[in-house]
Amino acid sequence: MHRRRPLRGAALALAALTAFTLTPAAASADPVTAAGGTGPYDAEYTTTWRLRDHTIYRPVDLPDNEPLPIVVWGNGACRADGTWFENILTEFASHGFLVIANGRPGGSGSTEPEMLTEAIDWAVAENGRPFSEYRGHVDTGRVAVMGQSCGGLEAYEVADDPRVTTVVLWNSGLLTDRDDDLLDDLHAPIASFTGGPSDIAYPNALDDYGKLPAGLPAFIGHLDVGHYGTFAEPNGGEYGRVGTAWLRWHLKDDTAARAEFLGDACGLCDTDWDIDRKNWP
Repeated sequence: MHRRRPLRGAALALAALTAFTLTPAAASADPVTAAGGTGPYDAEYTTTWRLRDHTIYRPVDLPDNEPLPIVVWGNGACRADGTWFENILTEFASHGFLVIANGRPGGSGSTEPEMLTEAIDWAVAENGRPFSEYRGHVDTGRVAVMGQSCGGLEAYEVADDPRVTTVVLWNSGLLTDRDDDLLDDLHAPIASFTGGPSDIAYPNALDDYGKLPAGLPAFIGHLDVGHYGTFAEPNGGEYGRVGTAWLRWHLKDDTAARAEFLGDACGLCDTDWDIDRKNWP
């Protein structure tokens, strides 16, 4: 059973410290089309009354023979704006993922960790619901939980869900040792990406990485871009490219994507990324 907001105070503190301006899309009525991405599918975002407080990124035309793995996303500052990270989330969707962000398009206010679980529940239910356009189009056995900064703390809080296939943190890390038990609850391979030493979350991410459960497959990568990363760049920039590779590896068994992260000649080796890996077979 998921805990109820043990990190509430810490999350609000991180939100206050790290609030920043991307280029949010304007709020508008359902549905909204923002086609784009570098993947094989034109992607869009939309909303549904069945999941009122979220924004759904998806291929415009749902593929017939490729069920979409589920990716749920918590925003930086725990901000309830589902289009704040539109560039990178559209990029993920264009590669054949069903991406669900906390918050409505252009929304305001704060989010809760449970919203990530609600997004997973909705996707699973839609895959089996009669007359749903998503019926049979969702790979309910492949689920990634992701979040940036404060949204990463939200991802930690729901990462003990047995349906989770991988956990991905962006510019995030626990703010106090009192919450280290959240690390003990991790069961799925985890990746942490930071903006290097100038990223306010850099020391926290390193500390978490050193405290992960014994034997848990883990990856950490640092790119010297600061706390705001490359999210505002077209298609999410380098974060979009690397995040897509991680998802393709863990949710689609893509061996070429795996080679970006593992092996002495990995794609990220000997580049501007500073990386470490452990416990991979």
